[in-house]
Amino acid sequence: MDIFAKILVLDDEVLVTKTLKTLLKLEGYSNVFTFNAPNDAINWLKENNCSVIISDFIMPDMNGIEFLIKAKELHPDTTQILLTGYADKENAIKAINEVGIFKYIEKPWNNDDIILNIKNGIERTNLKVQLKNKIEELEILNRNLENIVEKRTNELKTTNNKLETIITNLSEGLVVLDSNNNIEQFNPASIQLLRIKEDLKSKNFFELLINEQNQKTTLNVGETLYLRNFNIVDYDKNLTVPIELSLSKTKLNDEIKTIVLIRDVTKEKENERLKDDFIATLTHDLRTPVLASINALEFALNGTLGELTGELRNLFTTMKRSMEDMLGLVNVLLEVYRYESNKMHLVKTDFDLDELILNCIQELKPLSDKTNLNIEFEQKGLIIKADRSEIKRVLFNILGNAIKHSFENGKIIIKTEDIEGNLKVTVQDFGEGLSKEDLDGLFKKFQRGNSKKRLPSTGLGLYLSRQIIEAHNGEIKAEGEINKGATFTFTINKAVKNAKVVS
Repeated sequence: MDIFAKILVLDDEVLVTKTLKTLLKLEGYSNVFTFNAPNDAINWLKENNCSVIISDFIMPDMNGIEFLIKAKELHPDTTQILLTGYADKENAIKAINEVGIFKYIEKPWNNDDIILNIKNGIERTNLKVQLKNKIEELEILNRNLENIVEKRTNELKTTNNKLETIITNLSEGLVVLDSNNNIEQFNPASIQLLRIKEDLKSKNFFELLINEQNQKTTLNVGETLYLRNFNIVDYDKNLTVPIELSLSKTKLNDEIKTIVLIRDVTKEKENERLKDDFIATLTHDLRTPVLASINALEFALNGTLGELTGELRNLFTTMKRSMEDMLGLVNVLLEVYRYESNKMHLVKTDFDLDELILNCIQELKPLSDKTNLNIEFEQKGLIIKADRSEIKRVLFNILGNAIKHSFENGKIIIKTEDIEGNLKVTVQDFGEGLSKEDLDGLFKKFQRGNSKKRLPSTGLGLYLSRQIIEAHNGEIKAEGEINKGATFTFTINKAVKNAKVVS
């Protein structure tokens, strides 16, 4: 163990840097340098080198990825470790592949785990530096090429043995797939994770898994894919084990290979379930006082409690509107929880889609009249089978969003189609449009987009709409350009019952 290696720790919270420095000193590391501002750490790196850099992900002035990119420019051989919360894990894995970060560690960390990663990081840096030095030696010692090649070969064997040792002792499963997704190589952890007692070789990897949401697993050479919602069945214990996959496709010796990292996320899923249950309970309990407040304000505004002055009436009206907005948010949170926990059961009935759309247009008319919008809708007389109230929620959300972000005196076009029994609904506006950044995160939970121009204020409306449409065995998507409008489309398979004649 290289106890004299220099270690840089960056976190905007003083408590975190003090805790890590104390922990490292107890392990014998004496050269630990801590910083609470990224620019201070960059200035130090301009004058100093170190073996390992540990950086927080979320910081006010500069996020951890931006800092590590600048640090890599100064010291490309230094091993970098990113501290991140569970919600930022996807960005952390993206950084590992794009920036070359060695490892990400979730907060709160495990002391033994972070010490082990620091030890591996120091060893990795030393190996990289040694490798660079040996290459320089080879350039100088060309006259003794045979001896140098033999020496270098032995060193590479040693390095390869160390790498194999690290892979063998990885807690995550690691498998290498051929072009047909059959397993070629695997480490010991993958045997335990995949719950297969026999030899894994030549088995189709994806046939061993349960794909909850029919996620696409195709990717091109050089691409990386991160997948959740996969499971493995443990038949001995009669349980399903949730896993996460990180896939990277590469070309080795003119053959296409896919490298897959498998991680058991049972504990994370349980923590997520407990968190969701807590939020659901909290939001449910909030409804009673919010409803009571709305009713009390309604009594006051109706004059039940006495006559109100104009100023007081305006105040109570504003308060009532705010409480109604809060109630709407609470209801959306509860709906999201029900869909995510599979506690929402669709009640499908046959109904007139034209009538539902016209009702939505009429209810949103006060909003569209404010900017003199013309909503065009050609009735097709489609009778569909679906959950009427949930489909209305989707239509109301998409149409309301289109009205909100349309230009004054503009128009919105609503189209419905019957494609061999499959329903297709399109809502097109010609307003502010959508940027590429908006499109990337449009239907994700709490995503508001980078443009901050047209996404819902709660970040839940379109996410819930996606949950509703997918629960109907359908798909929802969007396309658009800035200042050229946006088009939202959702389809539901085998939803159209018949079409009536529209006079």
